[in-house]
Amino acid sequence: MEQFNPTAKTTLKRLPKRGVFDRAVVNQILDEAFICHVGFVVDGQPFVIPTGYGRIENKLYLHGSAASRMLRSMAGGVEICVTVTLLDGLVLARTAFHHSFNYRSVMIFGRAVLVEDADEKMAALKAFTEQVIPGRWDDVREPNSQEMKATSVLVLPLEEVSAKVRTGPPLDDEEDMDWPVWAGVIPLQLRALLPLDAPDLRVKAELPAYASNYSRT
Repeated sequence: MEQFNPTAKTTLKRLPKRGVFDRAVVNQILDEAFICHVGFVVDGQPFVIPTGYGRIENKLYLHGSAASRMLRSMAGGVEICVTVTLLDGLVLARTAFHHSFNYRSVMIFGRAVLVEDADEKMAALKAFTEQVIPGRWDDVREPNSQEMKATSVLVLPLEEVSAKVRTGPPLDDEEDMDWPVWAGVIPLQLRALLPLDAPDLRVKAELPAYASNYSRT
């Protein structure tokens, strides 16, 4: 399926033209980012928690401590909302009202399920690592049985999903076009600085290219 079917939750009420249901666009946004915010309600109290994630095909995986309230609550079958946002630029208009951001975002609704299968769980943990820094998994020690037991992994099907995207210059009203101030876009991007050795680094291994040339684009 190349398109997600819009639902009452994923259909944009305001500025619907910015809504995107193309699966390729959604996947591109999910693959470029690596932090999401998970919203859920426990006993009437809403929580929104930032966490990492990994994507494998049409599934999103979340993980954390087996003692995590968020994961235990989600494993209980509560409805959750996962959001991912990439900020691409500051949009400076001629009026304060029309200032905006250029961004790409994804919103996912559903119920997450605890992953019990050992192979799927290990594959998800690899996906988390590769989501953040591709190539790292092959260099590091894989999780041992104790670490696997202490970690919970949940899977959320990518079914009820939409993206929202804003691009381009400011959209000022015609009567404000002659206001004497600069208007335009300040592009933004996530940029890595020089890697720093761990202070307790005992083995002087060569700095891998995925660290020295790290990029999210």
